[in-house]
Amino acid sequence: MTENLTERPIVVLGGLGKVGRRLVPALRDGGHPVRVASRSSEQHFDWLDTATWAPALEGARAVYVVYLQNLFSPEAAVRLRSLGELALSLGVERVVLQSARGWPEAYPAEVAVRSSGAPWTILRPAWFFQNFSEALLVHPLVAGEVRLPTGDGREAFVDAQDVAEAAARVLTEDGHTGRLYELTGPRLLTFGDAVAEIAAGTGHDFRFSTQSAEEFAAEMRAAGVPEPYRYMDTEEFARMESSLFAQVHSGANGYLTDAVERILGRAPRDFADYVRETAATGVWDKQPS
Repeated sequence: MTENLTERPIVVLGGLGKVGRRLVPALRDGGHPVRVASRSSEQHFDWLDTATWAPALEGARAVYVVYLQNLFSPEAAVRLRSLGELALSLGVERVVLQSARGWPEAYPAEVAVRSSGAPWTILRPAWFFQNFSEALLVHPLVAGEVRLPTGDGREAFVDAQDVAEAAARVLTEDGHTGRLYELTGPRLLTFGDAVAEIAAGTGHDFRFSTQSAEEFAAEMRAAGVPEPYRYMDTEEFARMESSLFAQVHSGANGYLTDAVERILGRAPRDFADYVRETAATGVWDKQPS
């Protein structure tokens, strides 16, 4: 049953990110008022400035939390517990944390939210399809080659739109408090498989090659920290990305769940659909001269 949230807004922290900018319209389309809170939005929110937290959460019914800094840093658990305690004191009835699937280093941050006293739900999405078109992997892909330390490890890539729609349900429907959902797509793919599907769908000569963890970390340090991760220094960012890819390489992520279907009542979107629709936008067509 969907609750009536028309009088109290849902706060979306990280509302300009891959999930957030899809979650906000999904909530509004459902008739729910939304307050986007970030460093660059009208409602200012900064993880490093606790004075901005209460104004962002005041009067809210629920809050969607994306911690844009390093989720496995010691500071993450401290700040997330404090935010949960603040949300509880302000009468926020739901705190939904976006974590990451197959990333044990993030679990202390989840425990911090769960132990804060606030009613919680945790979403652990797999790697987003959109990382190939909106984030870390788009530039090397368009340049012709993606190099990662993932080996033959398989990942259950998921569409950020499915994650956003699942988040909207969790934020506005009964029955999700105290639950943890691992959100995956319908197929297991290696990163090489994913690049090959994009190459076939675009007709471009995109290639994938594996590299050592040491080579990858060195390249990350040389490239520096991209937006929106400027909270982190270069070494911290390199460690975070290396940790994520190490989980893929280990095979720990090589399984599917039915969480998207249980929440949304439909199968998750397939990677092939994403490739077809994204290829039509031309984002992968800018070839180097």
